[in-house]
Amino acid sequence: MAMRNKKHSLPPPYASETKDSRFAGTFEVLIPVEGRNKPLRAPKQFATQQAAEAWLHSPDGKDAIAHLVQDEAKQRAK
Repeated sequence: MAMRNKKHSLPPPYASETKDSRFAGTFEVLIPVEGRNKPLRAPKQFATQQAAEAWLHSPDGKDAIAHLVQDEAKQRAK
């Protein structure tokens, strides 16, 4: 039986409770990025996890995430 080459891929963006005490009780979207230990934070706070996940899957959320990942890639290329 041949062994497969397992490629380590990044997990998808996800919603998580905010760790910042100034925004206690809110949720944020975290975006894993290649070559970075900590995920990027989307610059929005949400009242519920469902609202954060709804934004994550909306066209606006997808565009914002793509823009953040692209900006991070440009910063790392310098």
